[in-house]
Amino acid sequence: MELKILSFEWESFLKKKVISVTLLTGVWEITVLENHEPLMTYVEPSTLYVDYKDENWVKFREDFAIWRWVVEIDWKQIKILTDMLVDIKNLDVDKVKRAKLDAEKLMEKYKDSSDKIDMVKFIEAEDALLKSIAQLKLYDLKK
Repeated sequence: MELKILSFEWESFLKKKVISVTLLTGVWEITVLENHEPLMTYVEPSTLYVDYKDENWVKFREDFAIWRWVVEIDWKQIKILTDMLVDIKNLDVDKVKRAKLDAEKLMEKYKDSSDKIDMVKFIEAEDALLKSIAQLKLYDLKK
């Protein structure tokens, strides 16, 4: 099975000998194996697990923090379009923890505001929080 991931923040990811891909959809977490029924759905902020074999047929696993967008699955191929794909090697944990705290503070500020809430800013803060949580979950897996 082949996996293609296109990300706005990161280079594309392509693996040809994929055994399985596990990701969180809008309904539940799914594991995709070869010959999976065709499906198109959206991806939730989460950790993406990819099991594959290299050119020598040695099995490997790579994990990523992934953000929302869409996944298309057919019998032999998975295509994911996302606006965040973070590999553990590229994860700056201190920066992510600061971003999480900043987002929590900002959301609290808007929540406790006696003025009208600026929903755009609140949603941006919530998005930043969810992105941080997905990346910290990835980091926790590798500890």
